[in-house]
Amino acid sequence: MKAIRVHSFGGPEVLAQEQVPELSAGPGEVLVRVKAAGVNPVDTYIRSGLYGDRAFPYTPGMDAAGTVVGVGTGVSHFQVNDRVYVAGSLSGTYAEQALCKEAQVHPLPSHISFEQGAALGIPYATAYYALFNRGHAMPGETVLVHGASGGVGTAAVQIARSRGLKVIGTAGTPKGRELVTKEGAHHVLDHSTPDYMDQVLKLTDGHGVHIILEMLANVNLGKDLKILTLRGRVVVIGSRGKVEIDPRDTMGKYADIRGMSLLYATEQELSAVHAALAAGLENGTLRPIIGQKIPLAEAIRAHEEIMKPGSYGKIVLVP
Repeated sequence: MKAIRVHSFGGPEVLAQEQVPELSAGPGEVLVRVKAAGVNPVDTYIRSGLYGDRAFPYTPGMDAAGTVVGVGTGVSHFQVNDRVYVAGSLSGTYAEQALCKEAQVHPLPSHISFEQGAALGIPYATAYYALFNRGHAMPGETVLVHGASGGVGTAAVQIARSRGLKVIGTAGTPKGRELVTKEGAHHVLDHSTPDYMDQVLKLTDGHGVHIILEMLANVNLGKDLKILTLRGRVVVIGSRGKVEIDPRDTMGKYADIRGMSLLYATEQELSAVHAALAAGLENGTLRPIIGQKIPLAEAIRAHEEIMKPGSYGKIVLVP
């Protein structure tokens, strides 16, 4: 089968399509024929060596969607030909097949495309976990979603709106802001303008927001703390460097800065998250937005595109 392989840390150029042996499902495992694979920023961080050592060569990717082509002994919830989405993988998902633990595989409703299914694993689980497991969001609270036009951002807007929060989203392009409005944000701001944080305060009558989902903490964290309400929470989802803050901004607001990573979510927590996502897919409140479909062979371009500003929906690879 065809798969993208990485033989050493480096830039996008280390991604190479190769022929590798077909996979087979062992005990408790599910083998999925990949119809689409999700591309996430974390894939680029792992590829560049920021997440520690790896055994080489490896196939990148954690998200995918497709059909079950094999099940190992002990698997009770899936059978061959089931439509599924994958949230985590034993073998990597930038390939024509992905081998997964049964707990990493979830049913994909018939009205959700494979491309949309590949957008669920990290983006939607991250958005949900950030809002409720780390942010402890409550109906009626106000949430600011930075970078709301990207994969995690659009997921957060949809989820927050469906759960009764007031949503303020930001995006850097007119196209992105149009998307954020369409997906349900009550207010949409241009984060490329110097006064957009002041606009957030005006929208909240000077009180500030209860929760901020922060995709680029190295740029925004110091400013975030100044627009929180009392007992406000900043959930750090992404950062690309260091930042300097004034700790007094947390003291005066009794505020929290909460880091998050799905790597530290328990299996029980993840099971609950995906049960909630399943309900949202079924009732139509969750609808993944696909920004680009890129051939598997062009994985290099996908890694270049996902790091550019002006994010719009999800990038998926199609074998």
